[in-house]
Amino acid sequence: MDTLERQRRAEVREMGRLAFAELGDATTGIAKVHSAVSEHLFTGFRLGLRPIGLADFVAPAKLVHDAIAGGTYSTIAAMCDTASEVASQSADGWGRPPSQTVKGSGLIAAINGLIGDELHAARSPLAEPMAVRVDGAIVQPMPDALRHAFPSATNHLVVFLHGLMETESAWRIGGRPTYGARLSDDLGATEIQIRYNTGRHISQNGRELDRLLTTLVDAWPVPVRRVTLVGHSMGGLVARSACHRAGLEGADWVRSVETVVSLGSPHLGAPLAQSVHYLAAALHLVPESRPFARLLRRRSAGVRDLFHGSLVDEDWSGRDLDALRVAAVEEVPLLEHATHLFVSATITRDARHPVGRVVGDGLVLVPSAIGRNKKRHIGFRDEDGFAISSANHFTLLNDDTVYEWLLPRLRGVGADEERMLVGGDPVRPPGTDIGRC
Repeated sequence: MDTLERQRRAEVREMGRLAFAELGDATTGIAKVHSAVSEHLFTGFRLGLRPIGLADFVAPAKLVHDAIAGGTYSTIAAMCDTASEVASQSADGWGRPPSQTVKGSGLIAAINGLIGDELHAARSPLAEPMAVRVDGAIVQPMPDALRHAFPSATNHLVVFLHGLMETESAWRIGGRPTYGARLSDDLGATEIQIRYNTGRHISQNGRELDRLLTTLVDAWPVPVRRVTLVGHSMGGLVARSACHRAGLEGADWVRSVETVVSLGSPHLGAPLAQSVHYLAAALHLVPESRPFARLLRRRSAGVRDLFHGSLVDEDWSGRDLDALRVAAVEEVPLLEHATHLFVSATITRDARHPVGRVVGDGLVLVPSAIGRNKKRHIGFRDEDGFAISSANHFTLLNDDTVYEWLLPRLRGVGADEERMLVGGDPVRPPGTDIGRC
């Protein structure tokens, strides 16, 4: 049996096992809710029947009820456990390892986003490693492998980092050529697509990215003169974390970084992550809803980091991450010698519209994407930002307007030169001036 076949079998078995294991956990949670509710009901019956002398009949009825309900839930949970074991022995239905297919990798990415930290700790076959990918397959950062995967390697690397629950396939949204493919044609740059486990802490992924780029740049077929990092959503935070760590440790690759691009990245945190945190704390206060709180509290380390936009270990190490008031984030400075470009979006035509202010791009609010609110200021310069309207969070993955704005900046064209190239002001749709956000 070759390596790919072993990988295929391991991934498919683990997917089947997880499906039934999670169903079994859900059944156990439902049983706890049922038990808490029935306890209140029987207590009410006991109090209500006491005046007429029938309270003694409640205890036997409750005993029978508990035995039937408990037995039923236990049987279902046991069946799920058995099904999980059976599923783990089956590896049919996939011609390739799921992680190397678009649909399979998308499913695994969603699982990683939810419980990727648990999978990593358990050394699950589904715990995606930080790696360069070409056509879904891992490319080892070794000279021979890189020469084979990148026969037209250039000295300018553009490294792409996807967001939460995404893979490198996300950059193909809309069916247009990816930013990387277009930059290859327009700038002679080499597109490097990286996939990683978004359920792990951002600081952990930042550390892994630092290590990977150290090895990659050293083994690259030609001397690397320039590195550009492009991150969508969480990917922008991972890029910043890696740059910060590499800068502190004096890594060689970070000296070649000229530009870091954040597309809809929640530098100040994401409202959905904050809402889930507070909801979990509220549900934990009531016995009947504690199983739901437990479910929400299983959210991955990566999702938790989106509460504030945490980039370093100090934000989570040794802290109670379920505390109602999460400790303030440690501010991480931008890489000094690099230009930091950033793009925000609103689903409304006018960024100043009340809905646009409250919803942003659907997942990230404008102040977070531009790294500035009343309390925090990441350090981005207004002239390095761009805002688009009538767009959602995922529009930023592949958008003509964003690319037209990005290209001259990566080419190194100044503002005056850009106006000459486009015959006037930079091409921007109505209401997209960063000063209006």
